[in-house]
Amino acid sequence: MDGDVGRGRRRRDFRSVKIRAPPAGQIDFSDLSPSRQAAVASMLQLTTLEGFASLLLGISLALMLCGSVTFFIGFMWQIPGLHLLIEDHQVVMDNGFVKLTLSAPEGLVTGISYKGVEVLENRNDETDRGYWDIVWNNTSAKSSFQMDKFVMLPQSSGFYTYAILERLQGWPDFDVQEARIAFKLQQNIFHYIAMSDERQRIMPMPVDRSTGKVLDYPEAVLLTHPINPDLKDEVDDKYFYSCDNKDSKVHGWISKEPPIGFWLITPSNEFRTGGPVKQDLTSHVGPTTLSMFVSTHYTGEELALMFRNGEPWKKVLGPVFVYLNSDNSAKENPNSLWEDAKERMLKETASWPYSFPLSKDFSHSDERGTVRGQLLVHDRYISKGPMPANQAYVGLAPPGEAGSWQRESKGYQFWSQADPNGSFVINNVIAGSYNLYAWVPGVIGDYRYDRDITIRAGADIKLELVYEPPRAGPTLWEIGVPDRSAAEFYVPDPSPSFKIHKYKDDHVDKFRQYGLWARYTDLYPQSDLVYTVGSSNYKRDWFFAHVNKHMGNLEYQGTTWKILFDLNSVDKDETYALRIALASAADAELQIWFNTVNDEAPDFTTGLIGKDNAIARHGIHGLYWLFSVEVKGSKLVKGTNTIFLKQSRDGDTFRGVMYDYIRLEGPVGTP
Repeated sequence: MDGDVGRGRRRRDFRSVKIRAPPAGQIDFSDLSPSRQAAVASMLQLTTLEGFASLLLGISLALMLCGSVTFFIGFMWQIPGLHLLIEDHQVVMDNGFVKLTLSAPEGLVTGISYKGVEVLENRNDETDRGYWDIVWNNTSAKSSFQMDKFVMLPQSSGFYTYAILERLQGWPDFDVQEARIAFKLQQNIFHYIAMSDERQRIMPMPVDRSTGKVLDYPEAVLLTHPINPDLKDEVDDKYFYSCDNKDSKVHGWISKEPPIGFWLITPSNEFRTGGPVKQDLTSHVGPTTLSMFVSTHYTGEELALMFRNGEPWKKVLGPVFVYLNSDNSAKENPNSLWEDAKERMLKETASWPYSFPLSKDFSHSDERGTVRGQLLVHDRYISKGPMPANQAYVGLAPPGEAGSWQRESKGYQFWSQADPNGSFVINNVIAGSYNLYAWVPGVIGDYRYDRDITIRAGADIKLELVYEPPRAGPTLWEIGVPDRSAAEFYVPDPSPSFKIHKYKDDHVDKFRQYGLWARYTDLYPQSDLVYTVGSSNYKRDWFFAHVNKHMGNLEYQGTTWKILFDLNSVDKDETYALRIALASAADAELQIWFNTVNDEAPDFTTGLIGKDNAIARHGIHGLYWLFSVEVKGSKLVKGTNTIFLKQSRDGDTFRGVMYDYIRLEGPVGTP
């Protein structure tokens, strides 16, 4: 499911490292040749930052595809607390807390030493320990695309890294499916993963995957002979540990002996794609820790960076912070390192945007602006006047249609969650032109402010906004909760063949279990789901995913669900409205009939939609879809009515949709 067939993988095209510290007097270059003196001097900048002088040393490390970069060898730079050693095959950065080793000229992270412990898996090849990674689909593209940076500060237990991706005008067409940084840790010491207060646990060993049984796709492996017998009959899958962007601020690994933690901290989501509820990978068996910046996970190719007709483009990804900590109490209580990592995350987020990057492409706080205001919701069938958009997600993203932010990958996005009064503040917005978007938990649809918003340095824009969600008439009945998720519906336990995947203190995420799609066939072996409005309960009687049924011999057949409901009266001359919000779609087509089924001509069809694969990847949501279906009164009857919902694309176990919310509205004036 995540293979790289037909893709080009570019891990590094240009690297630089930075060490920042107050200057310790004049640096003597007299022992260097004139040419080397010039080379060193050209890489030193003196600048003023937060009231004191700082020194920047940037060294080019990599070989560009269009030519080579020359750098000097055998140079050591040292000031109190900071050391930089440049050799013919590597560069070493050391601040007394962490020592970072980068290969030259490739710029790979070949070593991270903390308290005398090498945390990267040194049994791996140097190309497979720590690296920036770009996956694209055109290996014939002749130009460099990437410039990566590593930054080390004094008195800091870690280092920062970021990338500047740039595409010049006239370059060939290509798509980028993935941009990330990855670290492969020592598998003999890092056994405990943590990504939230609840989602923590002891993990399988890499060898457990090789001795296990591969299931429906390579990422999912049944642990048949794990080293830790407590994990027998569990399924391991990296997608169990996915997370929404808005919640993925710190995650990593803990070693009990020695008691140290390795964490990736993301201080801002502005450079990630797809907005606050885009899901992505975090950490998984390896032990591997990732920071994902661009990916098609849980969305499909719609979130790839697609470049056509020679368009130019540039974006800064990061910086993110690699943090290492230690605490002897972690030998018995690994949570102590997690709590410290959370505190460090709060410190990093409070420091955003960072002041240390000197690249002109990174916008500092005095170059940014603010948008604030209040969002109200006016649904005339709920209240006479506007009501506060409680807990609304309000954001700025590149101009587009309502909801386009969730399919946006090229620009920056800035989001805030409103308070119970609908008041919001969006800080630190990079200068540029945006649309303001919003969505409100408990309310269907997407809001877009009808004017472009231009941010300039120091801007503080105040707005009073009212969202009028889709509505044609009063609610006759509804199923679910409009929250862009299928979590409120019935999620079964996994097959008895698989042990329930648990975290610490027996915490369970019901939908992050393997094989739940197959449970539909177990629960409905003969007929399909029937939901009766007024007597059925969506928490118990509405399966979380509308999937195909396994008919045996790897044959999968589309399924037709029924909604039964009564109407006391019908106005044949009026139009009713059926609102169907989907939380996910994967190679699916939803066809709808009212009371009478005609296979050749459904009353409505979505057409083939979706590539988010959230059903297979244990995500309870992917991309959001909203369909409004006009229903002629002549299609309805007084008494019992039936709506037929057919997922018509068969042939695959993972094809299907997840519903968010369904509502039938009567015409204006319906009692």
